[in-house]
Amino acid sequence: MKSIFTEEAFSEIKTRLNNLNEDAPRQWGKMTSGQMVHHCQLPLNVILEKEKFDMKPNWIVNLLFKKSMYSDKPWRKNMPTAPGFKETEPRDFTSEKAKLDELIEELGTQREKENWKPHPAFGKFTKEQWGKMQYKHLDHHFRQFGV
Repeated sequence: MKSIFTEEAFSEIKTRLNNLNEDAPRQWGKMTSGQMVHHCQLPLNVILEKEKFDMKPNWIVNLLFKKSMYSDKPWRKNMPTAPGFKETEPRDFTSEKAKLDELIEELGTQREKENWKPHPAFGKFTKEQWGKMQYKHLDHHFRQFGV
């Protein structure tokens, strides 16, 4: 799996975001494109320590799911979403897309950082694991909307 911390994957994600438009038909799931770009901000806010998320570590979830967060296998369609990350409110696509772009840019400025805080639900991740997880999440949702 690619890592958002590499220049190639970072540029790819930026291009795919730029190619995303509000009318892109979703391939699966329930979110609108505006809800999706807002939803994609949440994991970036976690890694950038912009928001605190009240997530309790669960050893069973960690055992069964943690490795899939950064493995080379893409996530399957219609995977369940953690309750705190579900989108039900209408979202303005244009403003949410701009916010997502800013967060991706900010993360890109920190690609040399080696030590990251633990994930609130999954615990410690290496830089490589964080980078793969962020790429994988964005890739999953960009594929959801055909980019």
